[in-house]
Amino acid sequence: MSKNGKNTAGILAGLLAGAAAGVILGMLYAPEEGKETRKKIKDKAGDLKDQAKNKYGEVSEKVKDQYSNISSTFKETANSVAHTVKDGYDKYKDQIVSKTADVVKDVEAELNDLKK
Repeated sequence: MSKNGKNTAGILAGLLAGAAAGVILGMLYAPEEGKETRKKIKDKAGDLKDQAKNKYGEVSEKVKDQYSNISSTFKETANSVAHTVKDGYDKYKDQIVSKTADVVKDVEAELNDLKK
C-alpha cells in the first residue's frame, strides 16, 4: 500500500475512533436509565461498525484502482522503453553493418591498387 493509502487509512481509523468515543461518553453522561443507555451504545456501535466497513470498502477499492492504474502505466512505459531501445539498436546495427561493408570495399580497393 502506498504511503498516501496508509495515511488515509490512519486518518479514517482515528476519525472513527474519536467519533465512537464521543458518542459513548455523551451517552454515558446523559440523564437516562442504564438499560436505555446500554441499548443506545449498542445501536451506535453497530452503526459505527457498518460505517467503518463501508469506508474500508471504499478505501480498499480506491487503493486497488490506484494500484491497477500505476501497474498499467508502468507496463506501458516499460514496453515503450523496450521498443525504443530495440528500434535504436536495429537502426545503429544497420548503420554499422553498412559502414563496415564500405570500409571492407575501401580496403579491398586499396589492396588491389597496391597489387598493381
